[in-house]
Amino acid sequence: MSFPLCFVLMPFGIKSDPNGTPIDFDAVYQQMIVPAIRSAKLEPLRADEEMSGGIIHKPMFERLVLCEYAVADLTTANANVFYELGVRHAVRPWSTVLIFASGTRLPFDVAPLRGLPYAVDDLGKLTNIATSQSALAARLNVAKQKADHDSPLFQLLDGLQPPDIARLKTDSFRDRVELSLQIKERLRDARSRGVEAIRDVERSVGDISQSESAVVVDLFLSFRAVKAWADMVRLEGEMSKPLAATVMIQEQLALALNRQREGERAEHILLDLIRRRGPSSETYGILGRVYKDRWDIAVKSNQSALARGMLDKAISAYLAGFEADWRDAYPGINAVTLMELRDPPDVRRLDLIPVVRYAVSRRIAGRPDYWDYATLLELEVLASREDSAMSALANTLASVRETWEPETTANNIRLIRTVRAGRNDFQPWVSNIEEALLSSARSGAARAGD
Repeated sequence: MSFPLCFVLMPFGIKSDPNGTPIDFDAVYQQMIVPAIRSAKLEPLRADEEMSGGIIHKPMFERLVLCEYAVADLTTANANVFYELGVRHAVRPWSTVLIFASGTRLPFDVAPLRGLPYAVDDLGKLTNIATSQSALAARLNVAKQKADHDSPLFQLLDGLQPPDIARLKTDSFRDRVELSLQIKERLRDARSRGVEAIRDVERSVGDISQSESAVVVDLFLSFRAVKAWADMVRLEGEMSKPLAATVMIQEQLALALNRQREGERAEHILLDLIRRRGPSSETYGILGRVYKDRWDIAVKSNQSALARGMLDKAISAYLAGFEADWRDAYPGINAVTLMELRDPPDVRRLDLIPVVRYAVSRRIAGRPDYWDYATLLELEVLASREDSAMSALANTLASVRETWEPETTANNIRLIRTVRAGRNDFQPWVSNIEEALLSSARSGAARAGD
């Protein structure tokens, strides 16, 4: 990284602006911001999404303070972005460029600041990308000349001096950023080779409690990718306490504990998160999985009354997750599928299916991932639409990232197929879909073992 670093403060994924228009901020970053920063001969650096989900950690403060330049996207009035911008303005008199999607009404405190609008259409998609890239690059080039203060703190308080940031400190920071990126690349490769390769990377990291949050989280999620649940639980105990306490880590810890048949402990963690942080589609989604697995165990042990109770708890949890965020189709599709499995089927599913379909269709119109296509596939199976299901299957298989993804979807398809067969509703093509998903999972596992 020979160019000065430019830190990007912005939301992640698809978020709605104040007018309700969904904007794909990952596309804004990749298609507009990164090319503009590189055109200005700067190196883009974006916070990992997991670093923004809870307490702001040391690496985030370092990026805010030590990166020579910064771009802040104020489009959604995201509270985290505004807090980070305040920290940045307190220590850097210049070199912070503000951007926002056209039509955004900025909050009063930042409305007088000279922000740069970028163009989006009525669907929230970028338009006039080249023009926006050029304008942002030009604004960054002006910032490089230190022509004027862009921090209102330094604009309004005469004589205020910025802190002296030693060159030695900034050089050390750059070295750690580069090392962090190298470790993340090694982990990306290790995931394809299995748990021992990931453990080798972990040993090279050293003291987990003192390591960069982004590296530790990537290590944590790498163990998840290879189903190393015990390693996830162990690693959570070795993290720094602030990182371990974040919502994302606690949610994934609960997921790992559940897979280790420690469902009661997982349930306690998730209910405590909901109590302290309020309803969340992700938290309720994992809680629904905890109850779903208990239902499955009860079914296999012929405990029919317990099975019915756990099925109802799973449906309620998934439904609460979908109601917490109608844009997140994951808990919605799980609620609908489990409603199909009840005896008799839950009639509410007929009203819910179109809502889930709309939610996932909006995501597919943006930047879809595996779970978006898998959700559509499951909906088509539930609707008994063979041709549409086969089309969705092709997109699902083409989007597989981790071997456990198609395995999870195949399990849901199997449940639907089995319960319908018990009602004398036989659909041989559903078995073909199930087998195609399992074959994809086996192929992925075989490649990981090579």
